[in-house]
Amino acid sequence: MNITTAHNARFTPRQIAWSAAAALLVAPAIAMLFTREVNWGAEDFAAFALLIGVGGLAGELAVRFARKPVNRAILIAAIALAFLLVWAELAVGILPG
Repeated sequence: MNITTAHNARFTPRQIAWSAAAALLVAPAIAMLFTREVNWGAEDFAAFALLIGVGGLAGELAVRFARKPVNRAILIAAIALAFLLVWAELAVGILPG
């Protein structure tokens, strides 16, 4: 009989990454409990969830379809850069217009 116990459970990188994404989404909600400087509405949480979801799915596709490690690294870096650029634009409006 094969019984998995807590001491030998293994988490995949995919599970760790999606758990970290969920933690990022929960962090502002927890911060709102302790300070008035974080004041997010439902639309802010929806936009951030969409941003995390699209970035995560793009990362999964990059890992799944890029065969060479160099190509994977370049794609992941581009996805991370795009994520940060959109996040900064939504937060403070860094682009003119």
